[in-house]
Formats: sequence, C-alpha cells, structure tokens
Amino acid sequence: MPIAQLVGTLGGGLLTVVVDVGGPTVDDVTLAEPGSGVFGQAGDLLLGVGVERPAEAAALLEGAAAVDCGAVVLRRAAARNQQVRAAAARFRVSLVELADHASWAHVVWLLRGVLDRAASGPAVRAEGPVLDELFALADACAALVAAPITIEDTQSRVLAYSSTQDVADPARVSTIVGRRVPDEVIANLRGRGVFRRLARSDEPFFVPAGRGLRARVVVPVRAGTEWLGSIWAVVDEEPPEQVMGSLAQTASVVALHLLRLRSQADLARRVSADRLRAVLSGDTLEAEGWLPAPPWRVVVLAGAHRPRTDPTGEGAPRDTEHELDVWESAARRRSWRQPLLAIFDGVALTLVRDVPGDASPGTWEWLLGVVEEVAGVTPTATASAGGRVSRTVDLDRSRREATEVQRLRDVGRVSGTTTTVEDAWAAVTNARALGGIWTEELLGPVAALREHDEAHHTAYLETVAAWLDHPGDPRAAAARVHVHPNTLRYRMQRLSGVVELDLHDPETRLALRLQLRALGH
Repeated sequence: MPIAQLVGTLGGGLLTVVVDVGGPTVDDVTLAEPGSGVFGQAGDLLLGVGVERPAEAAALLEGAAAVDCGAVVLRRAAARNQQVRAAAARFRVSLVELADHASWAHVVWLLRGVLDRAASGPAVRAEGPVLDELFALADACAALVAAPITIEDTQSRVLAYSSTQDVADPARVSTIVGRRVPDEVIANLRGRGVFRRLARSDEPFFVPAGRGLRARVVVPVRAGTEWLGSIWAVVDEEPPEQVMGSLAQTASVVALHLLRLRSQADLARRVSADRLRAVLSGDTLEAEGWLPAPPWRVVVLAGAHRPRTDPTGEGAPRDTEHELDVWESAARRRSWRQPLLAIFDGVALTLVRDVPGDASPGTWEWLLGVVEEVAGVTPTATASAGGRVSRTVDLDRSRREATEVQRLRDVGRVSGTTTTVEDAWAAVTNARALGGIWTEELLGPVAALREHDEAHHTAYLETVAAWLDHPGDPRAAAARVHVHPNTLRYRMQRLSGVVELDLHDPETRLALRLQLRALGH
C-alpha cells in the first residue's frame, strides 16, 4: 500500500506525511534497532522509537534507504527538523511524523489492522470483526489489572493487545511489533516452567520477575479441555484474588472469540489453498490480483511430519494434511503472515518468490532457513523446488519439476535437505529419458544379456553396468560387483560371445546405460 494511502486510511491527527518520495509500497511494520544494524527490509514501515536527535534520525533514514524501506516514522519534533527532512529527500525515503500525544503501541495496532486487511483480499476478511473484539477484550483486561495486556495463541503469536503498552518492558515492545514473543523470552519462560504450567492449568497464576523480565500474570484460555491460548499482563506485583477471578471469567469470553477466529482462519486457509491449486492447474485468469510479484518457484515440502508406527512396526501412511499443518506453523513462526500452501496430487506444495539477495518471508532464500529449522527437529524434512519462472502460465511447469525432484528424492537419486531442479538437472534428465524406455520390449544387446542371465544364472548385466560406471578403472568396477579384477575381465571377454558390443561407441554406451538403469542396474 502506498504510504500516502496508508496514512490517509488512518485519518488525520496521528500520522502526517512530511516527505513523500513515492518509493516501494508498504506491507509490514518493523521496529528500528539502529544500534544492532536492524533497519527492516524492503517494503517495511520503519518505526524510529526513541530516535530524537537529528543526527540519529538522518542515520536511520540512510539505513532505511539501504534496504529500500517503504517509509520511516518519527516523532513530530524530529520529523519536522529541516536537517532530517533534507536527509529524507537526499536518501529518497518517505518520512512520516507521529503526533506527540500518540502511543506507539496504539499506532502499531492501527497500522497492522489496515495492512492485514489490505493483504488478505476480500475473500478472507471475515476475521476482522473478531480481531477487533479481541483488542477490545485486551483493553478490558488492561483496565482490570491496570497493566498492559497481550492475547496470544498456543504458538506464542500475538493476536491482540491493549492500547496501553508504553509502560511495558522492552520484551513487550518487541513482542507487539514482531507479533510474536521473542525466542529468547520464550526460552526464559520455558526454563522457569511457565509453559508447562500454562498447558496444564485452568486458573490464572503469577510469574515473579526474574532473569531480566518483569513480573507477569498468565491466564490460560481453554474450551473444555482444549488449550486455545493465553492472556498475559505485565504487572509490578501479584493482583488481588478478586482481580484474578475476574480475569478467569474474561478468559471464557476470549475462548469463544478464539474458537471463532480459528474457524474463520480455517476458511481463509481453504480459500488460499483453492486459489493456489487453481493457478498451479493453469487457471491464471485472476492470479495477478493476489499472487506476489514474480519470479516464483513451486516447492514440494515433505518429511516434516513423522508418522507413528503401527503395532506391526510398519510406518503409517503419510498424513499430508498434518504435513501441511507442520509447514504452515513453521512458516508463520518465521513471519510469513499468509503462507501460500496447498495439497496438490497428494503432496504439500508452496509457492515462493525467488529474487537473488531477497530473504524476506515468503522467498526461496527465506524458505531455506525454515527448512533448516524444521530439519533440526525432524531430520527427514526436505524441500524440492521447481525452476524459477516469471509468468503465471509457467507455474504448472515449475510444479511438475518440483514433483520430479521429489520423486527422485524418494528413490534415493537426489540427496540434500533442499534441492532445486537446477541442482538435480542430471538426475532429472536421466529420469525423463528412462521414462521412454519400455523394459518389456528392449532393443539391442541388453535384451539378449537379460535372457542369458535368467537362463544361465550369470551376472552380465551388472558387470556391464559396473564397467560403464567406472571406465578405464577395472579395480573400481570389480569392487562394485564384489569380484576380483581378473574375474571382471574374464566376464567381459565371455559376454562378447553372447552379444556384439562396441563399447568404444559413445551412442552405444549411452543407450546401454539407460537401458541398464531402467532395469535397476
């Protein structure tokens, strides 16, 4: 969304565009961390929280320009400084001022709502009212405990938060802007047993301050025995029992909203999957309206779900739906708000952008990190990618290539956690050639050698295959078939009495190798 349109959607009084240079459209909100070199990524609206001095603001604008941010937001005093405005014009970065009375947290809330609804498309916006009600409930909880509130799902993703957040600790600021509890905070709380208690408890409980975090009240949100999420309040001391009881009652209302939200999210997921399946099947008429900018790759995702074994010890059939759920959860944990995922012909597929140097959520470079993370838990997790394409009509080809690579992986012809069709070109080429060979009606000497092996229990086929695979190296060829080199030479001499073979002819060698591979040698 263009920055002027985004600001205009919020109405006057909060944000004002001071310098508009056009630039990339805005699709996300990021908290700037100049001291750590964090300036967001292309298309981000960069929030300069705490940036007040002109020199700091100019440096922030320069960093934003380097990553092609959509715009930078500063407090009014900094944004109206002539030096800062000149820097924005010089670095070609749009500059937005935030009113002095405005809360950063409240503005983030409003911006997130506008951007999410703009990105979701008309078919999946039904969750908007539910989210608005969750934010209202967060404000109601905040009034009960006089403290900032977040409402989170079971994956520690932030669904809503109260408008009073300015008094919160730094971890809370990072949580709200990133819409997920930071990994180091999760590790801190897990180490103290908070999540274990949260998963088992029905009642609110107090978590004392410690390990760099302020004290918190945690309220489990359940529907019957099912854990749906939680309410978190940053407090200075444990609230009275009456307040804890009121929070518990509020949790039952939040549970109803989370159930509605999950139902609507399931609908949105089905709509997204249907659209993706349609475009991968060649129906590209409406694709331009919702697909990200090209170029793209289609990727088969597999192995993330480890099926249980049945009592006989055999592996259970592959659960593709569960497979897709695991990958979607991993993608959302890595900030892809609306993953493009679907099941197509029994396999889990995703569509990602592939622009060299771009590692933003939903890109191939980003997906490499996601697969590595999943493989760290489930070593069988893999990604098999089709070729890079720039036209929607070519997406079906990329899908077929991704499926080819996955099939070769299944039979051991392709290795590695992540593989593109470009990486596996030799195996793919051979597999395509083998696909045209009818083993029941073989031409040439291989058919005669097969008949001889079957009739006389010889091993001429595997001997020729070893000879071809190790040209000029009889020792390696002999080791391949577990015989002495002299035995190998003897076999090669003997088989010349069965068929005529010109192993000096390159076309003969190629045809022999393809037929032998088709027979499994």
